[in-house]
Amino acid sequence: MTQTPSKYTEAGVDIDKGNHFVSRIKDIVSSTHRRGVLTDIGGFAGLFAIGNEDLKNPVLLAATDGVGTKLSVAKLCNKHDTIGIDLVAMCVNDVIVSGAKPLFFLDYFACSALDLEVATDVVRGIAEGCKQAQCSLIGGETAEMPGLYQTEDYDLAGFVVGIGDRNALIDGSDVRVGDKIIGLASSGIHSNGYSLVRKIFFEELGKKVDDFIESFGCTVGEELLRPTRIYVESLTNVMRRFKIHGLVHITGGGFIDNIPRILPSGCAAHIKKESWPLLPIFSFLQNEGGVSEAEMYRTFNMGIGMMAVVPDENIEDLMHQFEANGEKPYLIGEIKSLTAGSEEQVVIA
Repeated sequence: MTQTPSKYTEAGVDIDKGNHFVSRIKDIVSSTHRRGVLTDIGGFAGLFAIGNEDLKNPVLLAATDGVGTKLSVAKLCNKHDTIGIDLVAMCVNDVIVSGAKPLFFLDYFACSALDLEVATDVVRGIAEGCKQAQCSLIGGETAEMPGLYQTEDYDLAGFVVGIGDRNALIDGSDVRVGDKIIGLASSGIHSNGYSLVRKIFFEELGKKVDDFIESFGCTVGEELLRPTRIYVESLTNVMRRFKIHGLVHITGGGFIDNIPRILPSGCAAHIKKESWPLLPIFSFLQNEGGVSEAEMYRTFNMGIGMMAVVPDENIEDLMHQFEANGEKPYLIGEIKSLTAGSEEQVVIA
């Protein structure tokens, strides 16, 4: 068919550029493929065989998430090769708390006009996140939507499917009074609360992304773009050897909204707030931003990205095992009976 000037391209959507993008990222995507992947990128759907999993009663689990306005910081820094790690992390960390392991990942990239360099960097980050999470990137969608997004804007969403044994899933029902809470250190803010972070740094304090902050030991941009930590490998290894009663991924809502999601009726989590080192970024936000302590604990992870509720008798061995798997574990609290007449399931003191 004879090629003619494209009205669609004039409208802002370049099909040829989209096809070139797919060709450009094929090797990046295939580098994440593990046993079970049946198709290469470019088809109408990604295929994954689950028969290789040695599970008596397999259950599929799925999660989806984005990275919020952390994307704005990536744009300000013109650095797009780590935001994909955040995207994967926010999804796979939600799956691993159920005791399942991620199998495959899909991404959605929407923009005004496709910038090949930016989009390729984003996919590189997604691929790196998938490798850290030991899952395969098997497909995605790239959408140009001029008029809906500004010229250099883009948005991301991620989708992960995992698998677990129904009889071994973790749902918090085993949590009991006397259990201890181990906190695993975060890498920083991760990917929540960035509307408030941006307001404090860029509107109220007038900071620039290349401003050096002595307490951080780096620039504002470098601190705010630290990738979200992925806990899949370490938790998978620990769960092979130890019983874990509950896991909590500390995301939007911080301690206050996330911990109760796994607590049985009548139980409360008592957190000792000085039992782990507070990262400089959180001290800065609270002090320089004038944020109350209560709001800090409801907005941010405060340096603890994942919590494990475990039997008291396994504490020392579990701590050593987490350390051996590259984590920084802290004994940060315990499960107690809910105070009579109180509905407060998280007590921080």
